[in-house]
Amino acid sequence: MNRFRKAHLFVALLNIGAALALSISLPRMRVQAAAAPITFSRQVAPILYKQCSGCHHPGGSGPFSLLSYADAKRWGKQIQTVTQSRYMPPWLPEPGFGNFADSRRLSSEDLELLKLWVEGGMPEGDPGEAPKAPIFSGEWQLGPPDLILKVTSPMQVPASGPDLFRNFILPVPIAETKYVRAMEIRPGAAQVVHHANMLIDRTASFRRQHPDDWKEGIPGMELAVDSGDSFDPDSHFLFWKPDSPALVEPNGMPWRVDPGNDLILNMHLKPTGKVETIQATVGLYFSDKPATAHPMLLQLEHDRAINIPAGDAAFVIEDQLKLPLDVDVLGVYPHAHYLGKRFEGYATLPNGEKKWLVLIRDWDIDRQSVYRFQSPVFLPKNSVLHMRYTYDNSSGNVRNPNSPPIPVKAGNRSVDEMGHLWIQVLPRPLPKAGGDPRMLLERAWMQNNLRKDPDDHVALYNLASMEMASGDYESAATLYRHILTRTPEDVRALIALGAALEKTRDWQQAQEKYEKALAVDPQNVDGLFDLAHLESEHGSYAEAERNYRRLLAVNPKDASAHNEFGKVLLATNRDAEATQEFEAAIAIAPEDLDALYNLAGIEADKGELPRAANLLEQALKLRDDADARQLLGSVYAQSGKLADALDQFKAVQTFRPHEAVPHRQLAQIYAQMGQLRDAINEQNIAISLEPKNADDWNNLGVLHARNGDAVMARKDFDRALTLDPQHVAARANRARL
Repeated sequence: MNRFRKAHLFVALLNIGAALALSISLPRMRVQAAAAPITFSRQVAPILYKQCSGCHHPGGSGPFSLLSYADAKRWGKQIQTVTQSRYMPPWLPEPGFGNFADSRRLSSEDLELLKLWVEGGMPEGDPGEAPKAPIFSGEWQLGPPDLILKVTSPMQVPASGPDLFRNFILPVPIAETKYVRAMEIRPGAAQVVHHANMLIDRTASFRRQHPDDWKEGIPGMELAVDSGDSFDPDSHFLFWKPDSPALVEPNGMPWRVDPGNDLILNMHLKPTGKVETIQATVGLYFSDKPATAHPMLLQLEHDRAINIPAGDAAFVIEDQLKLPLDVDVLGVYPHAHYLGKRFEGYATLPNGEKKWLVLIRDWDIDRQSVYRFQSPVFLPKNSVLHMRYTYDNSSGNVRNPNSPPIPVKAGNRSVDEMGHLWIQVLPRPLPKAGGDPRMLLERAWMQNNLRKDPDDHVALYNLASMEMASGDYESAATLYRHILTRTPEDVRALIALGAALEKTRDWQQAQEKYEKALAVDPQNVDGLFDLAHLESEHGSYAEAERNYRRLLAVNPKDASAHNEFGKVLLATNRDAEATQEFEAAIAIAPEDLDALYNLAGIEADKGELPRAANLLEQALKLRDDADARQLLGSVYAQSGKLADALDQFKAVQTFRPHEAVPHRQLAQIYAQMGQLRDAINEQNIAISLEPKNADDWNNLGVLHARNGDAVMARKDFDRALTLDPQHVAARANRARL
């Protein structure tokens, strides 16, 4: 207004015409109307419902509800304080250093609206303008799950005391492999749960380690489980905290759960001032299709370097990992305890460019989370992942649990420290026939861990397992021996070394390792199985039987043990007992193709052809298998189903193009069908593959004779007799000519 008055006065003094012109323009000037008040209904409710009500609702983890105007007004001053300081909503990543989905960070505009609403007296406005409040009914978010798992025994969390870490084992009662597209965890008392992780125990190893008390929940923050014989790395962030919605996996990326698997719910519990009871329930939602993309979790860490002096406000640890192939980064999960301050996660590209993955300037363990990118972040081969964590162990750190500060090292207790950055990557496919790209990532990761600690037990074991998978049994044995130099009674390493030695044909040494493992743990089912199998392979059937019986006394539901024991009984001419074992294996694991095949063989020998065929057809629905097709072809042939037998033997040829047996069988079927030219062709192929087989030459002579070619038949019989002068059938057939 002062500027306008000066201009008006100046013009009036100079020229009245100009002043008149200015006065004519005045009616067109806009006078700003008074701003409409900020109200709960119009501006505040949408913010609270979207960003706050997930925790702040009746029964939620927040200390009060924010689903009504009365609630919001009551807590308005506190809302202003915690949002202006960005203490709430809980969101740690710094903007501009990673573009994350589902960000809870309030925009500057939202912060200003909340501030103006409180300062304006917190008016409600027209209730009809307010959006409908979210409904938190306690029902499953995605509807009824396909499978509900419940922790066996409830647990009481005391009113006070230190944080608790408890592992609840959830056996998965399924008869066939399932693919999980979504999961919801309902802890029973969300306010005491800091966070939870779900682990997949492929071999139920953790339950076997705790046979007497697993139903009560096993204390501990970190645990190791056996992954079994196949390469099956962790792949998904199965992480939950009280404000988490149901965990829905991206399209094409469900995670797998097999019969015999356990899920382990690893929970961090915090006393709230009163006794609380928890009994978690987990809902699983299945996909009807397996995964078409296979992500993998990588971890950067350097816990061995954590030794933070008292008073040190800027202690740093770092780690890095060079990527051996192209990947897309899908998400990150930073983790530390109370002394964490500044966390940096980034990648250095081959061209030197720095690409941020996450930056947290003020870490808070109570607000940790998994952060998923809105769009995958591409990192080319030879990019280097970096982690740089700074810790504050000074008295100025308000979260420091020790007053005065004390030296802190790495450990599992909350008063110890950790420094981990989990990164979920989706490796891009390798060139044709390049194998599983995750194995390259695993190898690079384990080698990086050994660079930091040459005696890293897990890295040595996993790297040895990869050498086993690639067929380098000598290298695997060297790594297992390295483990045993430090832990000579490590049962798992002893058994693994035995397996490596068995592959190098040093079976006596393998037997010694298995027996040593069983001397430490007489009921170890893996050791019993491997020892019994080795004894069976080398004809020690009595010893094999004894160990299989020991194993089945410990674990009567071991389908593989029943099947292998059945083979021992079959080898010692106890067909009826073998049948019982094969049937037991199938009852436990209907998908056990080997047991189906073995039982079918017994039925075929007994002349029970329809049942043998049924078992083999069932097996082939599970997996296409050359042995099963070959036996089924023979069963069909004996049953007079020559066309069906022909189809089976043709299929076997695709598996075994350089083997003579399928061609011999086809020749026999064609001969039975009267198609002699086809039979002769197949028999000639068999001879080309095994030219010194006298039986093949004799059979070719028979086919030529039946086809009216006596000259060729005589030559075939002569060739058979040249190879085996005592060949009775060839001599008799030549005499008949």
